[in-house]
Amino acid sequence: MEAFILPDFYLPYPARINPHMEGAREHGMEWARAMGMLDTPTPGGGLVWDHAGLAAMDYALMCAYTHPDCDAPTLDLITDWYTWVFFFDDHFLEQFKYARDLDGAQDYLDRLELFMTLDGQEAPVPGNAAEAGLDDLWRRTVPMMSGGWRRRFITSTHNLMVESMWELDNINRERIANPIEYIQMRRRVGGAPWSANLVEVAVGAEIPDPIAATRPLQVLCDTFADAVHLRNDLFSYQREVREEGENSNAVLVFERFFDRPTQEAAELVNELLTSRLIQFEDTALGELAPLFAEHAVPPHEQAGVAAYVKGLQDWQAGGHEWHARSSRYMNQGAATPAAGVLGGPTGLGTASLLPSLSLAPGLRHRARQRSRRPFQPVGHLPLPELYMPFPVRTSPHLDRSRRDSVDWARRMGLFDSLPGVEAGALWDERRFRGIDLAHCAAMIHNRADLDQLNLSTDWLTWGTYGDDYYPAVFGATRNLAAARVATERLGAFMPLDAGATPEPADPIERGLADLWRRTAGPMPMAGRARFRAAVETMTESWLWELDNQAANRVPDPVDYIEMRRRTFGSDLTMSLARIAHMGAVPDGLHDHRVLRELETSAHDYACFANDLHSYQKEVEYEGEVHNMVVVVQNFLDVDRWSARDVVVDLMTARMEQFEYLAGHDLPALFDRLGLDDAARAALTRQADELKDWMSGILEWHRMCVRYTEAELRISHAPRLPGLPHGPLAPRPAEAGRPAAVAHPPAAVRRPAVPVAEEPRPVVPLRPTGLGTSAARLPARPHAV
Repeated sequence: MEAFILPDFYLPYPARINPHMEGAREHGMEWARAMGMLDTPTPGGGLVWDHAGLAAMDYALMCAYTHPDCDAPTLDLITDWYTWVFFFDDHFLEQFKYARDLDGAQDYLDRLELFMTLDGQEAPVPGNAAEAGLDDLWRRTVPMMSGGWRRRFITSTHNLMVESMWELDNINRERIANPIEYIQMRRRVGGAPWSANLVEVAVGAEIPDPIAATRPLQVLCDTFADAVHLRNDLFSYQREVREEGENSNAVLVFERFFDRPTQEAAELVNELLTSRLIQFEDTALGELAPLFAEHAVPPHEQAGVAAYVKGLQDWQAGGHEWHARSSRYMNQGAATPAAGVLGGPTGLGTASLLPSLSLAPGLRHRARQRSRRPFQPVGHLPLPELYMPFPVRTSPHLDRSRRDSVDWARRMGLFDSLPGVEAGALWDERRFRGIDLAHCAAMIHNRADLDQLNLSTDWLTWGTYGDDYYPAVFGATRNLAAARVATERLGAFMPLDAGATPEPADPIERGLADLWRRTAGPMPMAGRARFRAAVETMTESWLWELDNQAANRVPDPVDYIEMRRRTFGSDLTMSLARIAHMGAVPDGLHDHRVLRELETSAHDYACFANDLHSYQKEVEYEGEVHNMVVVVQNFLDVDRWSARDVVVDLMTARMEQFEYLAGHDLPALFDRLGLDDAARAALTRQADELKDWMSGILEWHRMCVRYTEAELRISHAPRLPGLPHGPLAPRPAEAGRPAAVAHPPAAVRRPAVPVAEEPRPVVPLRPTGLGTSAARLPARPHAV
């Protein structure tokens, strides 16, 4: 009996089939036999594969569907690659996952990597079918591709092999990953980025190196990968979870985390799959053309990127069709999803003849994503106790840093009037003292001396001011072009040679010029480059927020989480920490799963803490969509109370993951890699700094007045002449709204009292109509 009924999939592209399929079938079977894949025994005495089993799985059919336009030799090569990767997965399962042999698995993977050689290297003699297959494929594929493609493909192949250890470790611990960890790790272990690399081979066009690492191309790859993996998890749940005892499956992850029946969990996985496909389309249609213009990509390379995007679309359509037909998966009733509704021909190869595939899930998702009503009167969001196992420590230099930070903010012009900001100044001294960013810095960098603490405080001040500045100056007028020009100009104030900079034109530029001189001056060149990239990552993420706000688009959940780390400045914080330990930690080690997950789990905990505390400020007063509670509300279609609880549970799961990584996986990593004392001490200190970072940020939110009802009424009160301003300014009554109270410590649990969502009252005396936008109060969304 099947575990659940497959949901209605969003299928915007028709599946087509390659005419060279039969030749690929014959070739693939002979190639697998020649590599020894049909003779490899299992520990139990059987075979990993036999002729009948391989024929039934029909990887040639899969490749013919996913690469419908390539020629016969290329289809043979692609089919061999997929035959190899599925054999590797099944061989690894039989040999090591069932036996839970961690040491043997690691040795197996270490040796397999030796067959991905670079120029001048020699591979060892293959000792098993997986090694023989990889050795043969490497020799046939690599010579026709560029060096940039080789590097990307080595990384993707390394990830899908090495991250298998994460799956094995979870099986040994009988542990189900949390949803955020699962999506991140599945992207690496599942192999779809590897498939995206092979799309470049199939379409005969490579991604140009200058744009390969940009956000649009990375998002296209990531959304493609997530959609492929989520679709596979739906089809493979029966085999992997019910029959093989696997626990790396999104349906199972959602079952456990959301405490939902299997059918409901499957529907949620399908919702996320739809969301990722919509994100893919938005990126392809909305972000590629500006990217081409920005980087002056020549026409022939633009055509190559377009062929790549089309190849990814073909893969999605064909991958679904293959899953619906392969004996490997649970697929009852999935072959022709639109036929029952719209009628038309059925059977193999007829999908492209159907008048329409299933578009309804995508239409529903788009409508919900873009129809949120801004400025809803939501009232204070009571919070339960938030799990925080680490103590709060405060620098003894706090009082002096508070005084110094006010002086710095005044000298940089943060209290000065700004053109286009009707209230005059974005901040004033009263508001700045209430925000008390020196207190936050004193907790997250409690070991710093006074100069270091002042630098940390000033960076927090600059980042928070910038996060307020962009919506006020550019967001209110939807002037995205001006925002991009201003962002590009910021690079001139971060010269890698620490040389001269232009004359600053506003507080943002003045503050950055001062901070760059103080921070980057003592750094080596490599450190400056990394730090500048971290600053640019944050400032460019502000453009992403402006774009979503202009489109009234609630972000996709995965995209939001990954971009929230940037808008919060997490990358900048981690960059400072890494630069402080440069030389002690081996190059590339920070990309190891343990360190990567340690940092991202800490990032998410802090970001979600901010979103919980700032919910009323951002939703009611600023009309924001960039808040994790809002994102969960929109994705799950639940009220704010249920969404709040999901965010709290995510925070707890990420903190528990952090604790295990820091307490168990980090020491194991030291031993596994044989790190010296200096590297161990540096990485241990980074983990301790993350603990201080999380506990300090949470405590700052508990104590800061920025999110209290009284402060919100003052800072967002009308300031046009003739209007009362301040805490006594009249405010229209809102039915069901609880009385305004000071924001309590998060450790105090309050009852979840529903608040009626009524239309936001119109502020009196606010002009409307054509030509009055310059006289309106701007929305100032999303400051930390």
